[in-house]
This record gives sequence, C-alpha cells and structure tokens, in this order.
Amino acid sequence: MAVVNVLVRRPPEAVWEVLSDGSAYAEWVVGTQEIRSVGQGFPEVGTAIDYTVGFGPFHLRGRTTVRHMEPGRQLGLEADAGALGTARIVIDVLDWGEDTVVVLDEHPLRGPGYRLHNTFSDAFLLLRGHPMVRNLARLVERRHPR
Repeated sequence: MAVVNVLVRRPPEAVWEVLSDGSAYAEWVVGTQEIRSVGQGFPEVGTAIDYTVGFGPFHLRGRTTVRHMEPGRQLGLEADAGALGTARIVIDVLDWGEDTVVVLDEHPLRGPGYRLHNTFSDAFLLLRGHPMVRNLARLVERRHPR
C-alpha cells in the first residue's frame, strides 16, 4: 500500500485546476516523459491521458483512464502499463484552512504488478509517490502565486 500526502499552500480550487489539466501530468508525475494525447473533457469519467513513461533506456507507452471523479474533491484513475498490469490511483483534495492537503493512494490493481505485489513494490511506489506529490505542490504554487 502506498499512500503519501502533501500540504499545498493554495486553495483546493487551484489544486483541482492543475489536476484537471491532463497535459500538465508530465510536469509532476514521476517518470512521465511525454503526454501524447488528452481526452476531450478530461477529467470526466471515461476520458484518458496517453503518455510515454521511462527510466533510463526503458520506455513504455501507457494510458491512464478516469474511473471516478468528484469535481474538486477526488479523482480516481486507472493507469494501464500494458503487460505490467494496471494500478488504481486515488487523489483526494482536502480543505486545510486556507491551504489544501493532497492524499495520493496508489495500489496495483491487475496483472503481474498485482500478483507480485509485496513490501518491495510498495517501497518503490512510496519512493515515486513522495516526489510526485511534492512536484504537484510546486506546480500548483507556481501556477497560482499568492
């Protein structure tokens, strides 16, 4: 289980604006090298982001589809990495005084990643999740100066 959070020193509306911009995911999602397309109406349920992810010489085309959405509050995504399987990602946007707490919860859902899920894969997700939420906070704060 990989759950990470971050305090964003902006209101929830500013965080949701960035989460609703599918083309911005390459700026904060660790490993994403290129956004190839964003479905019209993103982040409506059923829309998707097509991207290329990679580390070093390894590159993979992926697709993340919106499975659940509560406008301004919660985004449920399924990231499909082809033969590696899929992951369930839930992003909660919580009021925190004048600021926002973002909670990112990521778990393997289907395929080999799910069947081989263990403490080590959770550690990898945490190592990826912490910088990811920090990147998101920086992007929101840069786009919405006080």
